[in-house]
Amino acid sequence: MPDDLARTVGAGSLIAADKLVDTPVFNTAGEKLGTIEHLMLDKVSGQTIYAVMSFGGFLGIGEAYHPLPWSTLKYDERAGGYVVDLDRKLLEAAPWFERIEDFRWTPEYGRTVDRYYRAPPYWT
Repeated sequence: MPDDLARTVGAGSLIAADKLVDTPVFNTAGEKLGTIEHLMLDKVSGQTIYAVMSFGGFLGIGEAYHPLPWSTLKYDERAGGYVVDLDRKLLEAAPWFERIEDFRWTPEYGRTVDRYYRAPPYWT
């Protein structure tokens, strides 16, 4: 995307997708959980469905990717990132995949993620 278009698209409430990479994700207690690494878009509708967040590890070692339904993230301008109503313990039990893995997203994996965030233990 040309820089001038990126600046135009990034105005107001819109942001270029590449600008979201490395955006921090916090829980409601203000604790930094990780950063956005990837966005998963629906090829037909163009809607963002998941934000894949890096979580854990140190300097990239032992880090895992946790897909979060886009609808669970709320942008907080004061925090300079996204906030999700999720604590570390629940995130540790959530679906994830290893950073070094050659991971292939499947419809069944997406359903697993969706089920986790729609039902206990997440909502208890």
